[in-house]
Formats: sequence, structure tokens, C-alpha cells
Amino acid sequence: MSADKTPRTEVSSLGEFGLIDHLTSSIKLTQPTTVLGVGDDAAVISAGDRLMLLSTDLFLEGIHFDLVYNPLAHLGYKTVVNSIMDIYAMNGTPTQITVAVGLSKKFSVEMLDQLYSGIKLACEHYDVDFVGGDTSSSYTGLTLSTSVVGWVDKDRIAYRSGAKENDLICVTGNLGAAFMGLQILEREKRLYTDQNIAKTNLDGYEYIIQRQLKPEARRDMVELLKSLGIKPTSMIDISDGLASEILHICKSSKVGARIYLDKLPIASQTFKAAEEMNFDPVVAALNGGEDAELLFTVPIELHDQLKNLGGIDVVGHITAESKGAFLVTPDGSEVLIQAQGWTKQ
Repeated sequence: MSADKTPRTEVSSLGEFGLIDHLTSSIKLTQPTTVLGVGDDAAVISAGDRLMLLSTDLFLEGIHFDLVYNPLAHLGYKTVVNSIMDIYAMNGTPTQITVAVGLSKKFSVEMLDQLYSGIKLACEHYDVDFVGGDTSSSYTGLTLSTSVVGWVDKDRIAYRSGAKENDLICVTGNLGAAFMGLQILEREKRLYTDQNIAKTNLDGYEYIIQRQLKPEARRDMVELLKSLGIKPTSMIDISDGLASEILHICKSSKVGARIYLDKLPIASQTFKAAEEMNFDPVVAALNGGEDAELLFTVPIELHDQLKNLGGIDVVGHITAESKGAFLVTPDGSEVLIQAQGWTKQ
């Protein structure tokens, strides 16, 4: 029998974003109601005077969360928050969600009650109806899959593809906190595993740990911009780190960007944790992810209006595509922005 000569390409060689492009580049849309398929935070479907937004997320135990330090109620809450951020990133309002659960024998009814208490609490807080889902057995722990529906007026939708040269690049909140909160939790897990230390000392890190375990969606910022009559020219949620997200906007909008290192909003606890663990807080801000914040662009004419708003920082500006996407250091040097993303099987 001859050996199989079929070429084999490792998934890891493409990386997360290359894999998505590979799998979806040949997809053709045939339904007249499909406005946008793959390529943004949510699919866009025509529904009369408004647009329906649809997004799906998958959360796997051991990949996206660790039950050693993730309380099940917090996990349920975070699952909803991460999902509805896709709708807010399109300048929309989430309205319904379904949650499918795969679970192994280690989960009891009481444990599932905790998980669903967090799901229901988040739905109540963000006025989202929990309308169904599915359950199945699993050999590998806990799997959660969500589908969320939202709505947006046609003249309010914000795509990744609308950024224009000279637009301001803005972020809500601060960056890197969720990632450094994760590093603190992982450190405490190692201490417990290696030294059997049952008592952990998390004093002084409550904020960044909460940002990791129980984040909040930025409905407030979407509503604030709407109340001020500001429509972003482009927008995306910061789930994979600022570097990846600005490159998504640059690719979709066919533009370049300049991000100024000294303008990045980084919380004091993030700096403290990074210093303690010999980690660069800028790397956490650029590549950490899970910040549950929004990255958006607006015309430069809105600079004076934005600078007086709390919770929003202007971190750079959009350039011509030919100028590329770079991080500008305080001394004026430019460093090419590169996406990290997922690179392993």
C-alpha cells in the first residue's frame, strides 16, 4: 500500500485570522435579506426598517476558562457579556440570547443552577431575553455556545469598514486589566498546586480580577454616544487585544493607523501587577484581550467634544493605507503593529 501523499497543512500555521479567511473566503451569499455575513462582529440581516444583528460564540473549558478559579455564576454572567459585546460593537442593542451547554459527569444539578443563575442575572441586567438553547453530554468538561440577536437602525449601524483617513481612534475604559487579572489568578493557582497553599492573597488586585472573572458590557458608552448624536465611522469590541482589533479595522476600511503608546489607558492595578510579575503592561494592553471595551473611530472634528467625556480616550488617528499600522513611542519611533490572536491547535 502506498503512503498517502495528500498535503497536510497544520491549522496552527495559519493562525486564528488566517484560518477564518481560509474557511470563509469562498462563501457566497444568496439570500436578498443578508446584508453582511462573515467579516464583522455580527452578521447583518435586513428586517424592514431596521437591521437584525446575529452573532455566535463558543467557550471551551481549558481553552477559554478554568473552573479552578472561575465561579460558575461568574462564568455564566461573563458568557452573556462577551456575547452581547458583539452587538454593542455594531452600535446595536442586544435583545435575545440562546445558550447551548455540553457537560461531563462531574457537573451536578446544583452546579448547573449556579451557572444559569449568572446567565439569568446578566440577561436581566442588560434587558436581554434568554429564549432557549440546548444541552448535551460531553467527554471533556464544560462547553458553552451562545447565539445572540440584536437590532440597530439602518442609519446608526457601525461596521469595521467605515474608518476614514484622519479619523480619531478612540477606546473606552482601560486596557490590559483582564489579562493581568488572569495572570494573577494563574499565579495563585500554581501556588496552590505546587505548594498546597490554600489561602491566597489577592488584596490590591480586586479590580483587575473582576475584569477577568465578571466583566461588564459597555452598553453605557453606546448609549452615551447616541445621546450626543455621535455615530462612530467604525467600531469593534476589544476581545483579542487592541493590536488585533485595530488591524481588523485597517483591513476592512483599507486604511492605516498610528497608535500612540503614551496615550494608552492602563489602570494602576494593571501597572502594579505587571511590575510585580516582570511583564510589560503595554504588551498586556496591546495583546491581552478580554477587556470588554470598544475601539471606534470618529471624525477629527469631534476631538474637543470627546476630550471632555469621561471613560473615552483618543489613542491615535487613521492614516492612508499605504502608511501601514504602527505604534508610536514617546521618542517618535514607530513599531509595526502585529496581531497575536490564536495560533495553537
